[in-house]
Amino acid sequence: MRGDGPARWLVRLLVLSDVHWAGPAEQARAGHESRVVGNPVLRLVARLWRRWIWLAVPHGHNHRLASILDQAGPADWVLANGDFTLDTAFVGVSDDAALASSTECLGRLRAAYGDRLLTTIGDHDLGKMSLFGGAGGVRQRSLERCEQELGLKRFWVQEGGEGLVFIGITSTLAAWPMFAPETPLPEHAWWQAQHEAHQQEISGAFDRVRADQRIALCCHDPSALAYLHELPAVRRRLPQLAATLIGHLHSPLILGTARCLAGCPRITWLGTTARRYTTALRRARCWREFRVQLCPSPPGLQLLKDGGWLTADLGAERKADRFTRHRLPWP
Repeated sequence: MRGDGPARWLVRLLVLSDVHWAGPAEQARAGHESRVVGNPVLRLVARLWRRWIWLAVPHGHNHRLASILDQAGPADWVLANGDFTLDTAFVGVSDDAALASSTECLGRLRAAYGDRLLTTIGDHDLGKMSLFGGAGGVRQRSLERCEQELGLKRFWVQEGGEGLVFIGITSTLAAWPMFAPETPLPEHAWWQAQHEAHQQEISGAFDRVRADQRIALCCHDPSALAYLHELPAVRRRLPQLAATLIGHLHSPLILGTARCLAGCPRITWLGTTARRYTTALRRARCWREFRVQLCPSPPGLQLLKDGGWLTADLGAERKADRFTRHRLPWP
């Protein structure tokens, strides 16, 4: 596809991320986060965080997906960059309710975009410990269900046309050492083997990229980028990156804050969440080399109501690229 006028582009990519669809069974779990917090003071903090900062009603935003589908317009490719479920049990799609939510969400996306749809697996699709309660975590069964029942691939390469190649990875798998404390001990050996195999296939894909091609890396959680930066094949191809398309952070405010805190010390004594966040931030200085472009979640933050979607117009040269965030109005 080609644009008109002085700002011409060759490939248009529509990106949406962190839909967090809530099917009927997950809708019935309203207040799921507070229920796993035993400490009453911490429970109050969690409620205030939800009410004023993050999302007061996390299960109340399904309609925003339809708004994006109606408003986004034509695109050559569509990337749905992970987190298809609300993950109210904190164990990803190993939970039947979360699996049902993801099935509904992906069904709508596939009906709308067909073969043009590219998908990655998000951290909530695989399981993630709750922010305040320490419940849940990564589950082997979730990755198996993502692949076998939802038709999601952990890794893929897609020629995008006009010298562009898309590479899709699973961020939790690439960064699994960071998630190891949130993984059941009997599953550690399995996840370590999958992590190593994933790093190898990523290296192989970057090695096979031709010198005349540009890369659009599709990665849900930018925490994985520090682990990719360790791979010589990836570092060699960084000059050929058009962009790394991420989700996970929900809002440009969170991305900006993460950039400001990049290189901060790792904190291990404030619980799992603080350890995970500061581990990622400690190594986040390399994000700049990956030319990170954030797609917000459809609602964004409760605080700013800054959600929406992203379009990436990618030219044959970097100077022609254009990235646009489109906001969805709140009622």
